Amino acid sequence: MSMDPKLLEVLACPRDKGPLEYIEEEQVLVNPRLKIAYRIDDGIPVMLSDEAIDWPKK
Repeated sequence: MSMDPKLLEVLACPRDKGPLEYIEEEQVLVNPRLKIAYRIDDGIPVMLSDEAIDWPKK
């Protein structure tokens, strides 16, 4: 499932307010600066700071 490009333009990391990178195969939004990712459940980004996972996965 792909993300709407307009939505990707406005989404920002809740921790540092910077842009996120979408990885479609993994269904995550990645913040490479902080090495964290936010999952996407059924097309809905879970943008809760405490739900972030380490990225890349270990």
